[in-house]
Amino acid sequence: MAPSRAISPATLLVVVAGGMIGVAARAALVLPLGAAAHPLVVPGVTLAINLVGSFCLGWVVGRLDGGRPRLRAFLGTGVLGGFTTYSAFAVQTVQVTGAAPVVGILLAIAALLGGVVVATAGLAAGRRAGGRPGQPDAPEEAE
Repeated sequence: MAPSRAISPATLLVVVAGGMIGVAARAALVLPLGAAAHPLVVPGVTLAINLVGSFCLGWVVGRLDGGRPRLRAFLGTGVLGGFTTYSAFAVQTVQVTGAAPVVGILLAIAALLGGVVVATAGLAAGRRAGGRPGQPDAPEEAE
């Protein structure tokens, strides 16, 4: 019989706790903007949050490698998963594209391409910090 891959209750709790921290941090940055003077302010902040979060997730994955799975779940899946937001990015990109198609397309490109670039840089930085420079993790390892 194959071993179970179900998440343990302790790991679930650390992910939930981390998610609360990440969501609160994002809300602290976005909610005060309210109805910002310019319609690109909130999408710009969301882009910055997602890029910073992508770099940090790369760093966490590179630094912790296969060790400390609960800390990696807390920081990566929990804190950074709650901090970053694909759904807000998607909705904001559609809204911006409706009003300014070129700006919306540039926003999408910046978010997607920028996310890959900064995640790669974060992964390399994390691996160096962990004393393991070299090849990045396989995609299934970088969750």
